[in-house]
Amino acid sequence: MKIAIALKTVVALLVLGALAAYPCLAAPAQNINSAQVKTLLAKEKKIVILDVRTPEEFRQARLHGAVLIPLGELERRMPEIPRDRPLLVYCSVGARSATAAGLLAARGYREVYQMSDGLVGWYKNGFPIER
Repeated sequence: MKIAIALKTVVALLVLGALAAYPCLAAPAQNINSAQVKTLLAKEKKIVILDVRTPEEFRQARLHGAVLIPLGELERRMPEIPRDRPLLVYCSVGARSATAAGLLAARGYREVYQMSDGLVGWYKNGFPIER
């Protein structure tokens, strides 16, 4: 009986180790549109809003409270991003944010949302932006 319990423990540890070692097994980022993002932001007050566009794009328009980390800097600056809070990643139309969200999820960030229609979709829906 003790051997069976020990074996189950070893197997469980191996599975957890495999999940940690292989990022492709991590939970994927959730793709949501700008209307869903608006609802999410209204209810989730601790969410980190991550803009992965260029500094020039960020200066022109952004979501209120967004933090700029351009996609090309994301891997290097990942330690700046809290792991204990949900993340919303966006760009202009969803391409760069999809890449960024996938990378964050692969690196173990657990609750990652990606705005699939980007800031363009947000603006087209008449939602507020900062300039």
